[in-house]
Amino acid sequence: MAATVIDASGLILGRLAANVAKRLLNGEEIVIVNAEKAIITGGKEDIIAHFRHRRDVGGDRKGPHYPRTPHMMLKRSVRGMLPFYKPRGRAAYKRLLVHISVPKEFKGKKFESVEGASELSTQRYMALGEVSEVLGFKVRE
Repeated sequence: MAATVIDASGLILGRLAANVAKRLLNGEEIVIVNAEKAIITGGKEDIIAHFRHRRDVGGDRKGPHYPRTPHMMLKRSVRGMLPFYKPRGRAAYKRLLVHISVPKEFKGKKFESVEGASELSTQRYMALGEVSEVLGFKVRE
């Protein structure tokens, strides 16, 4: 069975993650490209404060360790919507691949979008790549 390829450009992170989680639990294999272009709604200061707080929780050595790369942030968001500590949740999570930009094997292919995830109703938002750069990750083109 071929994997479904979803382009995250301009899609709201939470809505995208919820849709993907539901589809993974139904047995689909999903690949998400352009993770750095997914959108988080809210004020810039609030978004940055939220992610900085998550990185400060716990100790440096023991964790919890939250990702700072855009593809792993998106993957962690989907994981939060799966029953990860049950066998079916783990199996679903293994069927997910997330990439920064578009890899060579997917260039020129038609990408799918998610219904309802692109309806932006606010002027206040940040791209996942911008959040990652604030946290110290350099997005390479």
